[in-house]
Amino acid sequence: MHGIQRGDLAGIVVEPISGEGGYIVPPEGFLVGLREICDRYGALLIADEVQSGLGCTGKMFAVEHWDVVPDIICMAKALGGGLPLGAILAKDELIDAWPPAAHGTTFGGNPIACRAGIASLQIIHEENLMDHAIQMGDYIQKRFREAQSGLPIIGDIRGKGLMVAVELINADGSPASEIIKAIIKEIGAKGIVLTKFGASALRFTPPLIISQEQVDEGVDIIIELLREHQW
Repeated sequence: MHGIQRGDLAGIVVEPISGEGGYIVPPEGFLVGLREICDRYGALLIADEVQSGLGCTGKMFAVEHWDVVPDIICMAKALGGGLPLGAILAKDELIDAWPPAAHGTTFGGNPIACRAGIASLQIIHEENLMDHAIQMGDYIQKRFREAQSGLPIIGDIRGKGLMVAVELINADGSPASEIIKAIIKEIGAKGIVLTKFGASALRFTPPLIISQEQVDEGVDIIIELLREHQW
């Protein structure tokens, strides 16, 4: 970042684990490096935890895996427990500097959604759902790794907790961008709601309360479909 002076950089916005890009887990030191850059130039580190937050990765926020403390955290989706709800966390000195109504919203402060958010947070803690997310996420990855030797269509398997990606590849190692379209449709016809992201990855983000029996049922269906699409 040659030529940048302190004050030139306002902030860096980052998903701790890339969402739509394919659940890309950053290398060690990446988020720590961003924190150092922001500190060096007086900028804000803003973590977009809309997909990765609220226990999905086995921590309340994904940045905790790297012991990084952002200045602002953006939350939504899981926060409302099924109701539309978004919120931000910020350091005291930032919150205190913002006057009332500094952030306009369409449905800001909706009491029903806020109550659902409080209940969701309580359940995540009381039912140890973050530990459960780690166990089930590791189990999903384990199931696909076990099937990988007999299914060369399965490429990279990655993720943290219940943010799991299974990359599908062609025989030459290239992304199976055409095959995955057919597979997604067939998976849906079998009763499993699943989408692709990145170039050719299957996205696994089940509810934190998913059971091992439900995981096995879903993975069995998907693995059988992948066998049918082998070259």
